[in-house]
Amino acid sequence: MPTAFRVVAALIALCVSTALAGAQSLPKEAAARVEIFPIPSLTLSDQQFLSGDATAGKPVTVAGEFRVAQGAGKMPVVVLMHGSSGVGATTEAWVHEFNAMGISTFVIDGFTGRGLTVVGPNQALLGRLNLIIDIYRSLEILAKHPRVDPDRIVLMGFSRGGQATLYASLDRFHKLWNKSGLQFAAYIPFYPDCSTTYQTDTEVAARPIRIFHGTPDDYNPVRSCKAFVERLKTAGRDVALTEYPDSAHGFDSGLLGVNTVTVSANAQTVRNCHIKEGDGGVLMNGDTNAPFTYKDPCVELNPHVGGNSTTAAESRKAVVEFLQALFKLG
Repeated sequence: MPTAFRVVAALIALCVSTALAGAQSLPKEAAARVEIFPIPSLTLSDQQFLSGDATAGKPVTVAGEFRVAQGAGKMPVVVLMHGSSGVGATTEAWVHEFNAMGISTFVIDGFTGRGLTVVGPNQALLGRLNLIIDIYRSLEILAKHPRVDPDRIVLMGFSRGGQATLYASLDRFHKLWNKSGLQFAAYIPFYPDCSTTYQTDTEVAARPIRIFHGTPDDYNPVRSCKAFVERLKTAGRDVALTEYPDSAHGFDSGLLGVNTVTVSANAQTVRNCHIKEGDGGVLMNGDTNAPFTYKDPCVELNPHVGGNSTTAAESRKAVVEFLQALFKLG
């Protein structure tokens, strides 16, 4: 064999072995593959959602980032739904945690495709139930994916996305909007708003619901979630609320080392509102019996947000242990 040929062959072998070694030494939180999916969805009002009026919705394409965890075959998946500030760094921290466990992740961006970045100062920019449409449409995509175990898909969301996660469990909403043929294996809402009472809202999927909240949360107060949880328990549903006494709204940003609490300037909160679904899917102000709007006197501003590294670690441990048992991970 000519010397030059032997040198080239040796270099090729070295490159191949280096590439294989690199693949074998990937950090465990690194995804084996990343795929970006367009999600055909709708933008509609809460009334249109509640009445099942798909023809009134405006077609829109949002996006989802699917990270396939390292491993072979069909994988479990956690779908993550963001809050009023869109996809942020805390979501990324959860993604790394799940990918390191061998769980794939599907992060939904329900804002960019709608021309939105934040809605906290003007929650009327997007109906709060819209994100449930995005969630169900994402489930349709995952149902067909060859690397997804359809029986092991969990939904997790934060704040506005936590609200969407909680109410995406309603049987009625599944019948109206979920065309995937699948059910989520569990629902994990973080600090959701529970101030709205929907018709038949104790009729939820026969799947575990695990809520995580903070006692001093003045953005989405835990008291309304405690009341809803009691109604669900009375109805015999599998639901649990973990409450942290010293944790503000967004406490899991402590996963990033954030331990300060600040005012979310001009952000709207319905913490003192009592909203209920009336006839024809109209959301009503329970105190005035008039249709609810974000101009109602009960809508207030400047709630607090901030992290707590201790309770963030506790909630991470609780979620990890729950998923390990649910997904039967070794």
